[in-house]
Amino acid sequence: MVSDPGVVAKQQSDKLNLRGKRVTVLGLGREGTALTRFLVQQGARVTATDLKSAEALPGLTELADLPVHYCLGGHPLEVLDCDVLFISPGVPLDAPMVVEARRRGLLLSSESRLFCRLCPADIVGITGSSGKTTTATLVARMLEAALSKLEETRRKRVHLGGNIGQPLIGKLPQMQPHDLVVMELSSFQLDFFGPLLDAEPHRDLVSPLFPAGGWSPPVAAVLNVTPNHLDRHPTMQAYIAAKLKILSHQRSQDHALLGWDDPIARSFEHHCLGQVAFFSVRERVPRGAYLKGDSLLLRDDEREAVICTINEVCLRGLHNVANVLAACAIASQLGVPAQDMAQVIRSFTGLEHRLEPVRRWRGVWYYNDSIATSPERAVAALNSFAEPIVLLAGGRDKHLPWDDWANLVSRKVVHVILFGEAAALIERALNQLGRQAPPIHRAESLAEAVEVAQAVAEPGQVVLFSPGGTSFDAFRDYVERGEAFKHLVQALN
Repeated sequence: MVSDPGVVAKQQSDKLNLRGKRVTVLGLGREGTALTRFLVQQGARVTATDLKSAEALPGLTELADLPVHYCLGGHPLEVLDCDVLFISPGVPLDAPMVVEARRRGLLLSSESRLFCRLCPADIVGITGSSGKTTTATLVARMLEAALSKLEETRRKRVHLGGNIGQPLIGKLPQMQPHDLVVMELSSFQLDFFGPLLDAEPHRDLVSPLFPAGGWSPPVAAVLNVTPNHLDRHPTMQAYIAAKLKILSHQRSQDHALLGWDDPIARSFEHHCLGQVAFFSVRERVPRGAYLKGDSLLLRDDEREAVICTINEVCLRGLHNVANVLAACAIASQLGVPAQDMAQVIRSFTGLEHRLEPVRRWRGVWYYNDSIATSPERAVAALNSFAEPIVLLAGGRDKHLPWDDWANLVSRKVVHVILFGEAAALIERALNQLGRQAPPIHRAESLAEAVEVAQAVAEPGQVVLFSPGGTSFDAFRDYVERGEAFKHLVQALN
């Protein structure tokens, strides 16, 4: 077993063999920035391109000391004069540059695919339309709780990252073969886990690291598959196909975890070659974790064990109980004892921007749920409260239905404050309810929306910021949007 991180890094570098190769990174978000640094360290000749200007790309400061050729504010065709094109998750596969790259027969890859091929440790991949980050974080903490009890010489490190906002490619030198990686994977990232159809012209680069075939993690979870990102995927079928790639290339010795309560995720069982477990808040599952009365249970064949009670789950909402059960089912497959799961569950109070309590002011609690970038996520948030709700909704629409959201709003919300590009579309969905719709207020900005909320909210009510749309009409991402909301709430006086 290799124990020197420097030796591990050198072995990975030797296998990669990109020294002197011309590579282009398309998109300079978090992944693109981390990948650019890594590729330079491997000796590649790197071109980085983004539609945004240098001023709109804060991550560029991290690359200031590197010999990178930049093409910013657009994608000139010269960037396709390369051996490999790495595409960031924010770039649609039908973008003109990607279409042209495929026409030219370029070898296409991504940071997440490259990391998975280089990673010396076993990977736990977690995907789903919602709940990925909470579940992945819980799994990582449960693993850490169990491993902390081992002797130091036997202890493994747990690395958490991926779509959670922490690219993993830069952490490769610190990773050992006996470590564990918990990786959140989006549908955009999974698009690259299938076969590389354009590999044939680049036989010198096609290797175990750039395989012509697909790849799936040895432990993979699909929490749920509901309409999402239909502004990026051309059809629901294409979105489902992207999610399925996390399982498509598993082997007989691998493990899969599926959401029992979600019809599409549950149907993926037919594509699994290895052992399958499930989680459910509604029914007893054949193997995995489920809710029975007020108890969270683990089931393996005919044996059952209590993990904890539902009252010990600190997170609001039944959707979060489902996330906890998913994490337990995954951790169980990795050998984590139930008592270590319970220890984490009792202390885990949630993550930023996910039903995050911000402040109680003048008898009103303000909650930040900026992560709700789809109507379905906002529905889960609304169902987490018994109190009357003043709802802030809007952002950019993802071509998703708002009907179920509107019906729930009519029952639980006392005021709706709309902002952003989708405001008119959302208002139309509410107006279709007729007299059932609560009072609707329009705001030109998030700042104005918070002002309206504090003016109409009454003691005992909840102001819930759960937009239902993406942040890209006004913010870099949901994190920046959530931070802006928290700052505005803290400034109320």
